[in-house]
Amino acid sequence: MLELLFVVAFFLVLLGTGVSLFGILAALILASVVMMLGGLFALFIQMLPWLLLAVVVVWIVRAIKRPDSTRYYKKRRWRY
Repeated sequence: MLELLFVVAFFLVLLGTGVSLFGILAALILASVVMMLGGLFALFIQMLPWLLLAVVVVWIVRAIKRPDSTRYYKKRRWRY
């Protein structure tokens, strides 16, 4: 809701200062893109600890469940 009020106020301020309708639309589109990128960056920073935790868990599970490499080598040795 606060974002909508920001966009309406931004539109009215630009309209009041005499900027053309094309300039207002370009400014609104640019402001929307910048706010979207800022929101995505904030979401990434917020999710970063969980992503790092997932990477560590996968690393530990792979280290524990490492396949026995000699088993595959012995089977392949007599194939040819």
